[in-house]
Amino acid sequence: MKQHSAVSRRHFLRQTIALAGAAGFQMAARSAVRAAPAPAAQPARKPIPVILATDIGDDIDDTWALGFLLRCPELDLKLVLGEYGKTQYRAKLIAKFLQTVGRPDIPLALGADADPRGEGAQAGWIRNYDLNSYPGKVHRDGAQAVIDTINQSPEAVTVISIAPMPNLAAALARAPQIARRARFVGMDGSLRLGYNGSKTVSAEWNVKADARACQAVFAAPWEKTITPLDTCGVVKLEGERYRRLCDSKNPVSATVIENYRLWSRANNNQDTAAESHSSVLFDTVAVYLAFARDFCRMESLGVLISDDGFTRIDEKGNRVNAATAWKNLDGFCDLLVSRLLA
Repeated sequence: MKQHSAVSRRHFLRQTIALAGAAGFQMAARSAVRAAPAPAAQPARKPIPVILATDIGDDIDDTWALGFLLRCPELDLKLVLGEYGKTQYRAKLIAKFLQTVGRPDIPLALGADADPRGEGAQAGWIRNYDLNSYPGKVHRDGAQAVIDTINQSPEAVTVISIAPMPNLAAALARAPQIARRARFVGMDGSLRLGYNGSKTVSAEWNVKADARACQAVFAAPWEKTITPLDTCGVVKLEGERYRRLCDSKNPVSATVIENYRLWSRANNNQDTAAESHSSVLFDTVAVYLAFARDFCRMESLGVLISDDGFTRIDEKGNRVNAATAWKNLDGFCDLLVSRLLA
C-alpha cells in the first residue's frame, strides 16, 4: 500500500506542474500534504504477565533464560519461583541476579521442599550474599505465591516452567481453579529426538526428576505449550554471536557470562568452553514460546507421561502444543543475542 500511494502522489504532482506551472505546483503540493491522512497509531500490545519456575543453579541454561526473559518487552515478569530443592541456594541466585541487573522490584518465592540444603556450581557467586538484603518481596511459600499471583492478575498469567515441577503441582492441588486463569509453557520431554539430537528418545530431566508432578501439571485444564529436546536440545551460541556477548558490558549479558564462566570452571577446572561457545541453552526456547512461535514448527499432539519420565506421543494423552522442529534456528539465535545485548 505504501508503494501504491507514493506512485499516486508523484503522478498527481506531475499533472499539477503541467497544468498550473510552478506557482500552481507549490499550492497543490501544500494541499496534497494537508490532505494526506496521518498514519494510524498501532495500539501497543500489553506485556504478558508471567511466572518463571526455575531450578536455577544446576544447569547454567536457567541463568541464560532468566536474562533473556528480562530483555523481552513482550513479557512482564511477576514472580520467580525456585523449584526442586536447594531452596536457599536457588533463592540467593535469583535475588542476586535480579539485584545485579537492576530489577530488585521482582518478587521471588522459595519452594516448599523438605530439604532446603544443597548448592551447585554457581555457589561461589553468592558466597557472601544475604537473602535478607534483597529489596524485593521474598515469599516463603512458593505454591501459595503462585496461586496469589495468578488470582490477583487482571489478565491471564503465563507460567514458564524450566524445571521439575513439585511446587507447581502443589499449587494446582491446593487451588485447581488457577488453571482456568493461566496457561503453561514448559521445557519438557523428548518426543522424536533425544539429547544431542539422538534418534533415541530420552527420559528428559525436568520430567524424569518428578514424573508425578509433571503428570499433574499436564493433566490440568490449561493451555499447554512445550519445547521438548527435539527443538531446545540443539540451541547453542558460538562464533561471532558468542564473541559479541563475551565482549558486552551490558549488565544482563555480562552477569550471564560471569556465571557461565564460574559454572564451567566449577564443573571442570580445565574447561575453557566458556571462552568460545555456550552450553546447550534448552530453557531459552520456553521463554521464546511464551510470546512467539514463528521460528518453530508447532504440532498439536496427545502426550502421555510415563512413571519413569518418558513423554510419549499418544492420542489418549493430554493435548499439548509442541515445538517439534525448527523453521529458523538461526533467526532464534539472532533474536536471543540481540535481546541479551539490548
